[in-house]
Amino acid sequence: MIKRLLLGGLLALCVWSAHALTPELAARIAAGDGDDRVAALQQAVTAGDASLAPFLRALQDGRVWLKGGQALVVAEGQAAPADAEEPMLNNRMRREIDAALAGLDLLSPERATRARALATLRDDADASKLALFERALAAESDAGLRVQLNALVAGARLSSADPGQRRAAAAELAGSADPATRALLLDKLSGETDPGAKAAMQKAVADIGERLAWGERAQLLFSGLSLGSVLLLVALGLAITYGLMGVINMAHGELLMVGAYATYCVQQAFRAWLPAAFDYYLWLALPASFLAAALVGAAMERTVIRWLYGRPLETLLATWGISLVLMQAVRTLFGAQNVAVENPGWLSGGWALLPNFTLPYNRLAILAFAALVLVGMALLLARTRLGLMVRGVTQNRRMAACVGVNTARVDTMAFALGSGIAGLAGCALSQIGNVGPDLGQSYIVDAFMVVVLGGVGQLAGTVYAGLGLGVLSKLLEGWQGAVLAKIALLMLLVLVIQKKPQGLFALKGRSVE
Repeated sequence: MIKRLLLGGLLALCVWSAHALTPELAARIAAGDGDDRVAALQQAVTAGDASLAPFLRALQDGRVWLKGGQALVVAEGQAAPADAEEPMLNNRMRREIDAALAGLDLLSPERATRARALATLRDDADASKLALFERALAAESDAGLRVQLNALVAGARLSSADPGQRRAAAAELAGSADPATRALLLDKLSGETDPGAKAAMQKAVADIGERLAWGERAQLLFSGLSLGSVLLLVALGLAITYGLMGVINMAHGELLMVGAYATYCVQQAFRAWLPAAFDYYLWLALPASFLAAALVGAAMERTVIRWLYGRPLETLLATWGISLVLMQAVRTLFGAQNVAVENPGWLSGGWALLPNFTLPYNRLAILAFAALVLVGMALLLARTRLGLMVRGVTQNRRMAACVGVNTARVDTMAFALGSGIAGLAGCALSQIGNVGPDLGQSYIVDAFMVVVLGGVGQLAGTVYAGLGLGVLSKLLEGWQGAVLAKIALLMLLVLVIQKKPQGLFALKGRSVE
């Protein structure tokens, strides 16, 4: 008798009984037939007792034991009661427990916990948890989570036995723009027998499909503008070296590469010596990439290109040779493999306007940066002494020399400026992809297409052509694929040049007549 009392006292100290669940319900969850266990678990979840979550976690951890038809929870570090049996958990029961814990987390005071629970439950809108979902919705104060909870409640009502509730749920879900909601409606639609509910689900599927289609169109348009802004950045430097100076610079792509590797070097320096300020490395990388490319461009002009003005074929061959030298130099210094340039924290992620329409921050930054570079170039060429001299030398070199303009110096400065802008483009490109020795080869042909199509010597034409080719390229890619889209663009360029050899937006003047 004394031994039995001691054993009972020991169990009272080290064993927690699921009394708040009721012993019968806890025992049904821990043991028995699979369907009965699931039904008991759903009943307990609907009741939403605060002691359910600790019991389920103990069950997952193997701290629940069965003895005498009761479920006993043993504290961590304590031995199991004598003659007790361990409950069996199959995969189905584990999934049900995970879903139940996520449902209970909807009532957590922590927003992050509730958000994680919603992410887990978005594909598990079970009608058996409807009461819990509704209670969580009534208690939810965050506007964003309330939207998700409303969708979850409506999804649970789609599984209701009441056709009226299914019709109401379908009507409510019709305002969604989530592909997962559309998939849920299609799944329920296949087994729906009530004509009214079926019609409501069909209308909801059509409404969501139309909304998603607009999201896809918006994403396609943004992708085209994003590509166009990249082409614009790449072509702006070429608009000076080729459009204004008439130099066919086949090494322009390698000047992009120089700017990208300058950005990589600045990133590595910050990572090694200023890790706490890593998010600010881009503000130093921008001037570094401009100066590195401008110095390389000035060296090219002074040593090779200055002797080849007015000789386009020789210029093309010479700059192509320089491009090979630059690529090999980079392979020797940095290796043949691509290097990764990491986005700063403020450029990571994106702005989700719709579930299928997200604006990445790095692409938005490139759009804004391209606009700033364009405005800066336009002001420099139109409002500064350097811009005046560049335009004067471009239009009439002999007359400019006669009035005292040092044309050789202007050529070097203009070529360095175009090269520096290419370096800025390389810095921007490093934020949306890997940096490698062949980086410039991917953009040189497209850049020439932009300048030629927009009109030689015309910055506004470069803008229209860059953005237009970007959007048109994405439209054609979605229709016929990347290869056929490129072929179609080249054919379009040939047709345009046949009709307008100076480009679509060329200005009349001595430089283009």
